[in-house]
Amino acid sequence: MGATTDLRSAQAAIAGRHPGSATLRVLGALLDYPGAGLRAHLAELPALLDADAALAVPRRAQIAGLLELLGTGDPLDAETAYVELFDRGRATSLHLFEHVHGDSRDRGPAMIDLGETYARAGLLLREDELPDYLPAVLEFVSTQPPREARAFLGEIAHLLAAIHGALVQRGSAQAAPYAQAYAAVFAALLELAGQPVPEVPAAPAKAAPEPGIDESWTEPAAFDGCANLGQARAGQPSQPQPIHIVRAGGSGASRGANP
Repeated sequence: MGATTDLRSAQAAIAGRHPGSATLRVLGALLDYPGAGLRAHLAELPALLDADAALAVPRRAQIAGLLELLGTGDPLDAETAYVELFDRGRATSLHLFEHVHGDSRDRGPAMIDLGETYARAGLLLREDELPDYLPAVLEFVSTQPPREARAFLGEIAHLLAAIHGALVQRGSAQAAPYAQAYAAVFAALLELAGQPVPEVPAAPAKAAPEPGIDESWTEPAAFDGCANLGQARAGQPSQPQPIHIVRAGGSGASRGANP
């Protein structure tokens, strides 16, 4: 799976069985690394979003702001901002199991389970892509019927909301415009999940630096349990949260990784 493949198949998805499928693929592609492959297809995206009409016009206008940044800005600036926003620190990681399992031993089986789910759906990952990478997750969700897709997004909505909030409050002077623009993508995903977009307070004047991913997931002492700093919902710091896989055409039962 990858951004170029996603965009080539999104046009066909508009006329297919699942409304919203093309929008999910476009949003997933926008969350991928903004390299030359993605930039080559940016001009096609507004028409895809408009034709699918899964998002309200004001939200599509916000997504257009990200498209403009990626299409008219310096490519090096876009790539640098992406790395700063999504590859440095746990709070905005696009690898969902970072938020759920960290480096605990549960992460490996969860990855295998998710990868097998993709394989059964006929989706193959790039060699450099992990199953919990959000663009890959969204491509899988785009293949599901609307009810299952919405339910899946609802199950990860607390993670999407957390990343959205962190983006609103994050970013150096260079990355801040990109942080706000990428936050609109997460707001759109929450709306597709049927969830409210939370109000995020303004960032403090000088926020404390966020610990890096390795520091965030330092293992506790032996027999003291696995670190769960990144697993909790807001206001529930001791409650690990599961990610389930919703299967198309099934009995409604979910399968997934339970921390």
